[in-house]
This record gives sequence, structure tokens and C-alpha cells, in this order.
Amino acid sequence: MSDRQLADWRQHALTLESEVNKVVVGQSNPIRLITTSIFARGHVLLEGDVGVGKTTLLRAIARGVGGAYQRIEGTIDLMPNDLVYHTYLGEDGKPHVNPGPILEAGEDLSIFFFNEINRARPQVHSLLLRVMAERTLTAFNKEHHFPHMLVFADRNQVEKEETFDIPSAARDRFMMEIPIIVPKDEAIMESLVFDTRFHNVDELVSGVPENILKYKELNKFAATLQDSVSASPALRKYALELWQATKVPLDYGVKVSGVDMSRLVLSGASPRGMGMLLRAARVNAWLNDRDAVLPDDIHAVFHETIAHRVVFSPVYEMRRTEIAREMLDGIVNVIAAP
Repeated sequence: MSDRQLADWRQHALTLESEVNKVVVGQSNPIRLITTSIFARGHVLLEGDVGVGKTTLLRAIARGVGGAYQRIEGTIDLMPNDLVYHTYLGEDGKPHVNPGPILEAGEDLSIFFFNEINRARPQVHSLLLRVMAERTLTAFNKEHHFPHMLVFADRNQVEKEETFDIPSAARDRFMMEIPIIVPKDEAIMESLVFDTRFHNVDELVSGVPENILKYKELNKFAATLQDSVSASPALRKYALELWQATKVPLDYGVKVSGVDMSRLVLSGASPRGMGMLLRAARVNAWLNDRDAVLPDDIHAVFHETIAHRVVFSPVYEMRRTEIAREMLDGIVNVIAAP
């Protein structure tokens, strides 16, 4: 691919970010990470309290990316077939079957948002994971394909009743887990509360230009992008050291306050996770107009691509967020970058 094409796509990506930042203010870093995941073609977990703008953010992203946007709410009584079809009684008094949220848009499905995924049963997770991995689903005696689909899922982090932990194998299917937190800037907080334009979400989202990215061309461009950004032998060695340190942090002198490091980690990052880390780092390099990955590019996506993959002893799971942050920061600080 020519430098001109790479530059053109980069401009589209930056335009998308700019437009979404007008809709969801104070979230420039999460928006950059979501842009990265889109071009790295990776699914995303969103972490954050209720009412911080996750749905608005995804609706704005979906409008700019193009294609169809579908959403489903996780509930205790949700069953796998609810993703595939729904039944109803027609005016003729007879039962009818319509395609569910995954099938409704067919191959045009671009972004699928599973809200409060941990409220759904493990059987639902299993079906979703298969669709995420294969981007196909067999239903109504036919194989359906979703070549452009990215899955975004939100976990309810506040309420624990009627929720199911997402197993490590399921978390590993997501390229990133991105925190969405309330901005601390007082001017932004005041705008969110008192500026009425932020109170009409439909009108706010409609201000994002449609189809900034040509979603049907993203897969092809993403593959070419990966081939266009190089990683030196020294950079690869650095990434492998980071990987090893996620498995045995104590061997590298990494410590976390109040934690028995010899008992903390049951399993480090997976090979899939490290592959996704490098994919995301190449995209970050490209977004910054570079044709080679630097340690800074790895650092920009390291926590979001690795933290949710590390498996901790159950005794430390309740403190996962803070422990993972301190441990990964320690790993980055202790391993010398090339």
C-alpha cells in the first residue's frame, strides 16, 4: 500500500476521533484506544460505572464507522437463542419468528454492543465467544457470516447479585479492556451537567458524520497496515521479556504492596494476547505517523491489552484492577526498553 493511502486512512481515523470527542468529552484516551482496536480488528471490553457515557460513545463510534449497530442487554433470563431469533404472536394469532440482534443486519453488522455482559449466563457467553472467534453462526439451516463485526461488551462493576464472572478464556477473546471514567476536569464536569446539548443523546450522536470509515474496507486495510509497520529484533525481544514478566513477576523483582507475589499469578498473558498487543502497537505507531514500532507504542496499549488476561489467585480477584495496574507498571519500569 502506498504512503498516500496510509496517510489518507490515517486522516479518516483522526477525523473519526475528532468528531467523537465532540460528542463524548473528556474521554480522548479511551477514544484513541477504541480507534486502535477498530484498526487492529479486535473486540473490546468496556469497564466503568453506570451513566459515564459508554452507550453514547459506542453509538457515536458506530455512526462514524458505518454499517449496522446492534445492542442487547444482559439479563439473568437471557438465553443463547435470544441472540439469534425472537418469537412473537402475530395479528393472525399464530407464532412468528424474526431474526435476533446478531442476525438482523446480516453481513452489514459492524458493531455489536452487549451491555452488562456479566448479567448473562455462561451459555450465552459461549455462543457469543464462538461468533467472536469465527464471525459465523449457523441458524435456520444456513451459515451466516459477519465479516465486519466487532463486539463491544460492558461489565456491571457495581452490583454483584445475579451476575456471572467472565472466565479467563472469555476475557482472552477481547483485544482490550478499556476503562471509561468520569472526567476530573471541573470545566468538563460542569458542561456535562449543565450544558443541555449533552442531555439529548440522539441529537448529539446525529452530529457525527456518517461513514467516516468505509467499514467494508477495514479488514483489507487493517491487514495491509500490519505489513506496513515493522518491529525491530530489539523491539521483539523487549516484548517477549514483558510477556515473560507477566508470568513470573517476582523473578524480575516486581512487587505489589500487600500482595504475596509468590501466590499472585496463576497464568500470565497468552500467546494470543501478546499477538494482539503487537497488532495494537503497530496501529498506534501508524496513528502517530511512524512506520516502525517503538517502546512507547507498546506502553500506550500494554495495560489495556494485558491486564484482563492475567489470571490471579482467587484471593486477589476482588482487588484485580488496582493490583494489575501496579504489577504492570512495575513490569514496564523494571525491564529496560531498547
